[in-house]
Amino acid sequence: MTEANTRAASHCHDDHDPDSMTLHQARQRMLESVNPVTGHERLGLRAALHRVLAEPVLAPIAVPGHDNAAMDGYALRGADLPGQGSVRLELMGTAWAGKPYTGSVGPGECVRIMTGAMVPEDCDTVIMQEKVTRESDQIIIPAGPRAGENIRRAGEDVQQGQTVLDAGAAITPARLGLLASLGLVEVTVRRRPRVAFFSTGDELTPLGQPLPPGGIYDSNRHTLFGMLTALGVDVLDMGVIPDARESLKAAFEDASTCADVVISTGGVSVGEADYIRDILGQVGQVDFWKVAIKPGRPLAFGRVGEAVFVGLPGNPVSAVVTFHQLVQPMLQRMMGIAEPGLPPLFPATCQSALKKRPGRIEFQRGVLERDEAGQMQVRATPSQSSGVLSSMSEANCFIVLEMEQNQVAPGETVQVQPFWGVLP
Repeated sequence: MTEANTRAASHCHDDHDPDSMTLHQARQRMLESVNPVTGHERLGLRAALHRVLAEPVLAPIAVPGHDNAAMDGYALRGADLPGQGSVRLELMGTAWAGKPYTGSVGPGECVRIMTGAMVPEDCDTVIMQEKVTRESDQIIIPAGPRAGENIRRAGEDVQQGQTVLDAGAAITPARLGLLASLGLVEVTVRRRPRVAFFSTGDELTPLGQPLPPGGIYDSNRHTLFGMLTALGVDVLDMGVIPDARESLKAAFEDASTCADVVISTGGVSVGEADYIRDILGQVGQVDFWKVAIKPGRPLAFGRVGEAVFVGLPGNPVSAVVTFHQLVQPMLQRMMGIAEPGLPPLFPATCQSALKKRPGRIEFQRGVLERDEAGQMQVRATPSQSSGVLSSMSEANCFIVLEMEQNQVAPGETVQVQPFWGVLP
């Protein structure tokens, strides 16, 4: 074994690897290497859900468009409210939501009004119905209510001409409703990035076929399809590519002609059958291929032709972790999202003993829940092996152990990162 191979083999088992890039460095390198894709399209409002705005949205109208009642009650002049004692007002009619009261309201008069109804022009106050006593066509108001109460003012939510959403904003369900409140029928959104992906490995067996000796079913491609689809990109599944140089080279060249991003799983670790890094030297370039995280150290990043290339590890959990921590923010930037990011970390009490050696950031799978006192606590899933995909389906968060952290004892505080975005 050569010195280089000895060093490489050692790196596969040691947590400290001086050749590995830190997670922060890798994420920044990937974000700085890509730009939002060009091109946009005009879509109907519902079709634009989860898409990214290509231009700012200016409010064509004010919301609400008129002063309206914040609750059921009585609209009146604030000047008629009693300073002390009580006052009796004449009831002149009713204002309904969508059916305004069109008469005048003079001194000593009021109008029954429903939530959302337009406040009559002469009125500046709404008294909630529970605070008054009604006697036939009169109401009695005690001292206490103040002028100006319980009215939502015109433009209180959105002013006409206001920038409601900036370019780069993702259209969430709440933002979809906001756009609908402005009467908008269509919006201009960015084109979705096109992502081609495939798995590599002669041991991978298509679903529906019996497993040969030594064969395994290809789970990575289906997990990757789910994460990419949930993220909101256009996907091109290229299937399983055999561990043969010419087949892999052809797959890279084909994918790079039709996609903005090419993602493979498997074939980036140290091994005689791992051709990906060698082939990239012929048809593209590798920027880096090791990141100081666990699971997921072997990750290749570079370019194939004009397309961005990411080579994910073959171990199922490693592929999920590296996608979530590195690929998702990069794709969000290419989608045009103004501030790609990850869910924040927050502390929780660890119920499990966790093994950890310094040298890499570690993402252990955990189950986050509240104890009887309402405090957040987390326990590790039974297996932390990078090949046990069931640990991801059982978990709802990552337990994030920093590079120089050692093992964790039950009762210690750890940082957790809830699954978010592409993960369940």
